[in-house]
Amino acid sequence: MAAIKYTKTELRQQQIRLTQLERYLPTLQLKKNLLQLEVNGVIGDLEKLIVQMNNYVSRVQSFQKLLTSPDAENLFRSCEIVQVHKKYENIAGVEIPVFEKISFEKPSYFLFDTSFWLESGIHGMQLLITNREQISIQKEKKVLLEKELREVSIRVNLFEKIMIPRTCENIKKIKIFLGDQQLAAVSQAKASKRKILQRKEKR
Repeated sequence: MAAIKYTKTELRQQQIRLTQLERYLPTLQLKKNLLQLEVNGVIGDLEKLIVQMNNYVSRVQSFQKLLTSPDAENLFRSCEIVQVHKKYENIAGVEIPVFEKISFEKPSYFLFDTSFWLESGIHGMQLLITNREQISIQKEKKVLLEKELREVSIRVNLFEKIMIPRTCENIKKIKIFLGDQQLAAVSQAKASKRKILQRKEKR
């Protein structure tokens, strides 16, 4: 840390610095609060998705015995992911992924030539896979938001506990020094005036 100069110019600079810090701190605090709300929201969404995943798993498990049937190949093919569609949104300065939909392979079978359970099985598996991808993107979102929240929290603490108190302390020290200098100058001027008066009296 650079040593401060005990001058009026340094005092002005420190006062300007304090004004800037105090003006920027509320913005940082607001961003921190917004990020915390977003993280809490993502955690809540994740919990709901995991509950949903367990429900889908229970439903799909009822088809397990049928996966050895000749139609199982059509089920697996229809559940192959072509693309996971997602967009990005800016939340408190962070680019966050948002799930949109999944494109699956188009079915290559005729409905009337397959087992009655196939359509239901494909639908259940696709819901499960979609849910899994939603969870994956929510986890990615959580990681990004928590990283930004940590960084902003560090900056808020830096402002609140170090930079602002240190700048206030610098201003106080400079004011005391300049005040002492001014007092010394006044005392010196009075002493000089007294000596001059004493000399005049002796003449």
